[in-house]
Amino acid sequence: LYLEALEMRKRLFTSDHPNVASSLNNLANLYNNQGKYNEAEPLYLDALEMIRRLFTGDHPYVASSLNNLANLYNNQGKYNEAEPLYLDALEMIRRLFTGDHPYVATSLNNLAGLYKSQGKYSEAEPLYLDALEMTKRLFTGDHPDVATSLNNLAVLYYSQGKYSEAEPLYLEALEMTRRLFTGDHPNVAQSLNNLASLYDSQGRYSEAEPLYLDALEMRKRLFTGDHPDVAQRLNNLAFFYYSQGKYSEAEPLYLDALEMRKRLFTGDHPDVAQSLNNLAFFYYSQGKYSEAEPLYLDALAMFEQTLGTNHPNTITVRNNLQILQQQLMPVPFYKRLLNNLLAMLTLLLHRLQLLIKRIIIFSWRLFRR
Repeated sequence: LYLEALEMRKRLFTSDHPNVASSLNNLANLYNNQGKYNEAEPLYLDALEMIRRLFTGDHPYVASSLNNLANLYNNQGKYNEAEPLYLDALEMIRRLFTGDHPYVATSLNNLAGLYKSQGKYSEAEPLYLDALEMTKRLFTGDHPDVATSLNNLAVLYYSQGKYSEAEPLYLEALEMTRRLFTGDHPNVAQSLNNLASLYDSQGRYSEAEPLYLDALEMRKRLFTGDHPDVAQRLNNLAFFYYSQGKYSEAEPLYLDALEMRKRLFTGDHPDVAQSLNNLAFFYYSQGKYSEAEPLYLDALAMFEQTLGTNHPNTITVRNNLQILQQQLMPVPFYKRLLNNLLAMLTLLLHRLQLLIKRIIIFSWRLFRR
């Protein structure tokens, strides 16, 4: 449908037109959400260039296109390419909208998220705080944007191990989201999962498990059949059981998540690669090296194809595979020979010590006579 809309608009408007740029962005967003980053990038670039030709100087459409392209690069781990785009978008939005504005708060959150992904927590925190305070001024009482900002700041503190600072924010976000959305809602499920992750990290397993299960069941009710969010929650619950050594409960969840993602995403996809890596690590940690290796190999090839060779996820899987292969590598002959010689020398030294001890005892007895 997005392709049809784009082609139709190109026929209707033979030159640059906002509707064509909008269709380019829509199709690019679809590919970005599907993890088809190589297909999304040229569309985002075309949309940005067209909008710049249509609107000289500052314009909300230009800022939005800058943010879209920055989000793509952020997803790919291309942080150096994403940062100047986020900064340009933020500065443009600030020039367009003086004072508090939802677009400014969104841009602050985007830039903060980039810094958090890079571990630049001291740079991310003031941006998240500014975004939260701005949304609270803009929206009195409960509002989805306020709940999102609370969650973002909580995730930042959680990432730094500041659990006592994260917990009240997670709880406030969950309660606000429940007031905003009665019954099942994706935002409620996300807040449940966030709080569960916090308790999990603190070893509060009895408090975490019902939250994980509630989040998973809610998403299953919301999304019948296969869905990326359901697959992610299966992964989370699997890791929760794995971390407690409940392998028989973890394995079927890892397998379900992997199979669901394979059905959802044909061909290479980062989410499929993540599931392959998770299952490989699960087998590796139990010493099942022959089962882990092909999964690591598939995950590495898929991450290299979708995210590139230097993405943090790719590097992590490559390191995991190297550690595994070192375990599988046969010990060279000379190392075995050296180990045998050392063992023999140790035995000889031990026997020599016993012999010397006996000689000393015998000499002492002779002297005593």
